[in-house]
Amino acid sequence: MGVTFTQLAYFLAVADVRSFTRAAESVGVAQPTLSRQLKALETELVDRGARDGPMLTPAGEALLPLARRMLADADNARTAVAEIVGLRSGRIRVGGTPSLCIGVLADVLRVFHEQHPDIRLELAEDGSQPLVRSLARGELDVALVIVPAAGVDPALHTTPVLRERLSVASPTSERAPTSRASMSVRELGRRSLVVPRRGYDVRETTLAAFADAGVEPQFAVEGGEMDAVLRMVEAGTGVAVVPDLVFAGRPRLRRTVLTPPLFRTVALARRADLTPTHAMRAFRATLLSFLAVLSAGDGFAGDVQVLRPATG
Repeated sequence: MGVTFTQLAYFLAVADVRSFTRAAESVGVAQPTLSRQLKALETELVDRGARDGPMLTPAGEALLPLARRMLADADNARTAVAEIVGLRSGRIRVGGTPSLCIGVLADVLRVFHEQHPDIRLELAEDGSQPLVRSLARGELDVALVIVPAAGVDPALHTTPVLRERLSVASPTSERAPTSRASMSVRELGRRSLVVPRRGYDVRETTLAAFADAGVEPQFAVEGGEMDAVLRMVEAGTGVAVVPDLVFAGRPRLRRTVLTPPLFRTVALARRADLTPTHAMRAFRATLLSFLAVLSAGDGFAGDVQVLRPATG
């Protein structure tokens, strides 16, 4: 007796609900279609004349667990093939804060594109708070975000990947903001400050540090993206508290550490209720591999520590 996967699926539906009508509804076909598919199996596997509805014959009972296994294996095989094909087409939507786009994602996306050239990459650059909202709305697949002091939104699955220090950026064309190797928030309060727009975690962290020290900041400019903040500092408009990642490749910026130090943790985030696609897992692997290579070599400029996430 030759049996197709379609016939096995219809057989399992009848075995589960003991009704041809309800079985047809559960698999989304008309009852005559289901009956035709099972006609060749009825005498050997299904006793249609039973008083309480169709019952399985002894042969049907013996086939039942094997049929469930065969269909489960077929589903797994289809999923595996779909995921492999998914690395040859499709897209992945990645988000990152401006400093992380410059310091991490630019290289990671280059490597990922070289490895998977047929996957379309879409990049969203924004502050952590808007990125988290975009993840929640399903507008992004993954994003590098800053872990807030209050903890991560439980709707997100996060993998901590970096711990970096926040330092004071000043222009090398002018005198250093202090004669020492570090400066306090109180000293920083005597300098004109450039801060990015609302939505940037570094802005909120900076203002919180001023509040904790009981110091009123003196603003030169408020608002703008991170790149604009850095350019204004280079031009001598003021100083800024920025992530250490941004100092790489900017010889016109001087780095001065703050005491007590300010640190932040960077995590790769995705929605916890969605199973990551093969492309998303491949992106995660590319990111972690890139960071591992940096950690084993010269690493980043400034005080940036690569975290070693748990497997999974």
